[in-house]
Amino acid sequence: MAAPDVALWLGGRRLLKASIHTELELAEAVREGLPVRVVDELVARGALSSEEVERLVIPRRTLAHRRQKRQRLSRDESDRLTRIARVVAHAEDVLGDIAAARQWLRRPNRGLEGRRPLDTLDTDGGARAVEAVLDRMAHGVYS
Repeated sequence: MAAPDVALWLGGRRLLKASIHTELELAEAVREGLPVRVVDELVARGALSSEEVERLVIPRRTLAHRRQKRQRLSRDESDRLTRIARVVAHAEDVLGDIAAARQWLRRPNRGLEGRRPLDTLDTDGGARAVEAVLDRMAHGVYS
């Protein structure tokens, strides 16, 4: 999935305060730490629930602390959130709409040995496995 598409899921220029055109620009935004409001954007758009954010990205208390202190997400938190946004954007692209993508991400998948795609996004390897399943689906192989 292209960096501009991922950036849109992260709130685009409105939240990132910069236009993202390349992977390097997206990497730099992650390095600097994304604004906490990006979490709210993904929850509002239905990509993640609050419980999923807590499990996959950042503990609830830490998120509350960052909000209170007006801090950005850490590099690691930003990276995890960006990884999830990339997969959500890819799923939406392959499946045609966000409702289908949300549903697919939360159902056990044979291509992932019965795991739910969303549950594997806590690691880079898991995200790559989900992306591989999505790529196969995009080429007509059902998963």
